[in-house]
Formats: sequence, C-alpha cells, structure tokens
Amino acid sequence: MEDCVFCKIVSGTFGSAKIWEDDQVLAFLDIKPLTKGHALIIPKQHVKDIFDLDPELLKKIAVTAQRISLAIKKSLQADGIRLSQSNGKAAGQEIFHFHLHVIPRYANDGISMSEVMTAHPDLVSIEDLGVLSKKITGALS
Repeated sequence: MEDCVFCKIVSGTFGSAKIWEDDQVLAFLDIKPLTKGHALIIPKQHVKDIFDLDPELLKKIAVTAQRISLAIKKSLQADGIRLSQSNGKAAGQEIFHFHLHVIPRYANDGISMSEVMTAHPDLVSIEDLGVLSKKITGALS
C-alpha cells in the first residue's frame, strides 16, 4: 500500500533498524520506543489486522516474537518482555498494518501498563461469564 509506513519500511523507501528478516516477516526497532530495545514485528505483505492475517503467518510471527524476545532479554538484560498488539481504532491501532510490539521491561523503568487491566475493576459473575463463553464458542463453529 502506497501510504502505509510499514510497507514503505518493507520496500526500503523508509529506513529502519532491522533486527530480523526472512521472506515473510520483518522485525525492527521502534522509532518511538517505550523502553530500550522496543521492537515491532510485521508481515512483509500488507495485512490490516489480525482478522485478515493468515493463521500460518501468525504462527511465524509468534515464533519470531519468541526468538526476538529471547535475544532482547539476553543482550539488553531486560527483566521481562511484554507483547502487545491492537486491532481496530477502538483498540488503539494507529497504523493499519498488523504489527506486534515486543517491549522489553526493566525493573523500575517507570512505564505503567496496568491501566488497561484496572479499567474495569468490578468482578463479573461466573454466570455472566458463562453466557459470554457460549456466544464466543458458538462463533468458533
């Protein structure tokens, strides 16, 4: 896609600090990192989001994420790794080309990612969860 920044990185129109590349997947350091070593993993072909992503390509991205995470943890002495991925504007997706963030975490790095987990602190009943579970499993058929 002509106006997609990630497609421009894949084509070489925009520069990037690549850390992994094969025939289907590219990983590079984020230009606006949350922490030292923050990387992005993208499919080389333009895919808008997880809903349009081929399952085999998703598997390859997941394996690449594990490999990159291990390398970052070892080389940068990260205390942990956070994987993050958003789909759709309402979920916070800003670049509409599938991308997986690999975010190294360091003790006392000052980055708080707990807001999402505490946005709705009320417990939900097991009965209500059962209703939702049936709707979701029904859609899997």
